Amino acid sequence: MPERYEYPATEFDEPKKKSSAGRRRYFPLLLALSAFVAIADHVSKKFIVHHLPSGRSHTIIPGLLRITHVLNTGAAFSFLADSASPDLVLKGLILFSVAAVVIVGIMLLRSCDSLSLTSIALALILGGAVGNLYDRVVYHYVIDFIGVHAGSYYYWPDFNFADSAICIGAGLLMIEIFRPLKEGKSVL
Repeated sequence: MPERYEYPATEFDEPKKKSSAGRRRYFPLLLALSAFVAIADHVSKKFIVHHLPSGRSHTIIPGLLRITHVLNTGAAFSFLADSASPDLVLKGLILFSVAAVVIVGIMLLRSCDSLSLTSIALALILGGAVGNLYDRVVYHYVIDFIGVHAGSYYYWPDFNFADSAICIGAGLLMIEIFRPLKEGKSVL
């Protein structure tokens, strides 16, 4: 008896679903990248706490880079740090951070079928968000320790390893968004 003939797929056929194991094969690697960012952030902050008193700084490259020890009770760049109700700000930032970790984690899980700029960016953002969330929950502030400035003219707000990972991840997402599509690929 002849083998059964299979007709070629058309646009009206339902797409075959990938197995969840194949769809998530890069998830452990991307989760390891997130864990590395969070752990490196934690270790670097512990180093600063034990070696540099709060409020002090140490110049690394004169006129450009210094290591500081700043306790940031606000959001990014100390936004809301001088709020009239710091407890409300802290609770709001923790709630926002938890929501961000959950949303980025879900996005990472959905994008980990391939190792792409998007999946790497999301892993970096997740690790950075977890690192700063840990500080907010445990210490009620975020430890910032990298200070960049241009001579005595411009001082960038102090930041940390987690902030750097979040910014690098956001930059990678921007590259991915604005990169021209390959021929034959559609957005949908």
